[in-house]
Amino acid sequence: MPDFLPINYVIVVALMMTGLFIVIATNNFVKKIVGLNIFQTSVFVLYISIGKVSGGTAPILTGQPETYSNPLPHVLILTAIVVGVATTALGLALIVRIRSSFGTIDDYDVETAAKN
Repeated sequence: MPDFLPINYVIVVALMMTGLFIVIATNNFVKKIVGLNIFQTSVFVLYISIGKVSGGTAPILTGQPETYSNPLPHVLILTAIVVGVATTALGLALIVRIRSSFGTIDDYDVETAAKN
């Protein structure tokens, strides 16, 4: 265990807190989607950081004793990226629909208009 905190974990925490702050602090639906995407990116960086093994190679059998990196986290992140893009597209489509129905994308204004 190193005595210092690797920079990639600092980046993960910074991205995660930035995304969470954007989601909580803003009332604009598009900005909330952007905040969720930033949060999601922090999870991607975390999984990719965990999947890297120092001195590891691709898991191809060569007959030599070697240390292999696990490719599973990278494959899972590729799948998560596709799901994230689809979720973002759906969220933006819903925002367009909300804008056409209520005339605004501010969550406070939409909530007030929905009550009336």
